Amino acid sequence: MAFARVLRGAGLDVPVGATLTFARALAAVGLDRSAGAYWAGRATLVRRPEDLPTYDRAFAAFWRERGTEGSGADAEPLAAVLALDAPTADAPGDDRLAATADDSPVVTVRWSPAEVLRQRDFATYTTAEFDEARRLMADLRLTGATRRSRRMRPSTATRGRPDLRRTVRRSLRAGGEPIDRVHRAAGEQHRRLVLLLDVSGSMEPYARAFVQFLHAAVVSRRRVDAFALGTRVTRITRELASRDPDAAIAAAARRVVDWSGGTRLGPCLREFNDTWGVRGTARGAVVVVLSDGWDRGDADTLAEQMRRLALVAHRIVWVNPLKASPGYAPLARGMAAALPYVDEFVEGHSLAALEELTTVIDR
Repeated sequence: MAFARVLRGAGLDVPVGATLTFARALAAVGLDRSAGAYWAGRATLVRRPEDLPTYDRAFAAFWRERGTEGSGADAEPLAAVLALDAPTADAPGDDRLAATADDSPVVTVRWSPAEVLRQRDFATYTTAEFDEARRLMADLRLTGATRRSRRMRPSTATRGRPDLRRTVRRSLRAGGEPIDRVHRAAGEQHRRLVLLLDVSGSMEPYARAFVQFLHAAVVSRRRVDAFALGTRVTRITRELASRDPDAAIAAAARRVVDWSGGTRLGPCLREFNDTWGVRGTARGAVVVVLSDGWDRGDADTLAEQMRRLALVAHRIVWVNPLKASPGYAPLARGMAAALPYVDEFVEGHSLAALEELTTVIDR
C-alpha cells in the first residue's frame, strides 16, 4: 500500500483494485528476489507504456531504501522487438529482427494505437487522438434496419402474385403460350435513420466525436437525417453530406449557432415533431438521440414529446456517454422522463461503444 501511494504521488493512476492485485501477486512470487517484486508491480500497477520510466524510478527509490538488492531494471537485459499492426516504411523489418538473433532472450510485442483508442473515453482525447479517431470512424458502415416495401420486385419463387407483364413477354418465345410463369413479391428497403445530437455545454467533451459519427453515418448510406439540439433545432444533413470530413464538420459548426449553449430538450423535440418528425421524417424510422439527458426545461414537456415520437418511430435509441461511468443511474430529470419511451439505452463514450451502436441500429 505504501508503494502504491508513492506511485500515486509520482503521477500514476493506481486504483484500489490494482493495489489489491499487486498484493496477491507479491504473495505468489515472494520478496526473496527484487526482480519478482519489480515484475509483479509492473504487471499490475502500470496501465500505460509511457508510465514505465516513472515506475522504474519510483521502484528504485522505494525498494532500495528498504535494503533490497536492486530493481528489476538491473536484471538481465531483455531484447524486445516491436511489431506494428499497420507497418510503415520506418517500421522494423526482417533485417532488424536478424540483428537481435544472438544468445540473449528476445520478446516480440505487438502494438496497435487503434486498440488503445477504441476503449478510451472521448473526454480524455487529445487533438491528435481525435484526428486518428476520425479516420477510424470513416470505416464505420451503417446498413440500417429494413422494412417491407410497397414496391413489387421480380421474384424467383414459384408462388405469389403473378407478374403478368413479364409472363406475357416470355410467352412470345413459345408462340403465345404462358409456359414460363413468373411472379412478383414485395421488396425490402432500409428504414430512415434520424440522428438527434445534443450540442449543449454539458455535451461538449463528446460533441466533437459525435459530429464525426454523424458525418460517417450521413456519407455511408442513404435516407439519413441529422439534427442538432440545443436551445433550438438545426438540420445539418446537407452540411454533413460532403465527403471531406473537415469541410463537412466546419460547415455544420457554422450552421449551428447555439453550440455549447443551454439545453432545452423538451421544446426542441416539440419543434422537431411539429416541423419534421410527425410529418414524415420520423415515421417508421430508427431515431437515435445522442444526449446526456441534462435538461433545464420542463420534464413533463420532454416526456410528452418523447411519447409523440415513440408513436411514429419504429425504434428510439438513446446514446448517453455518461452511462459508462461507475455507479451511473438515470436520475437526471430529463433522462428519467425520456427513458420509458426508449427502446435501447446504450453507452457512447468511446469508439468501441459507437461500434456497438452501429449493430444496435442495424437490428
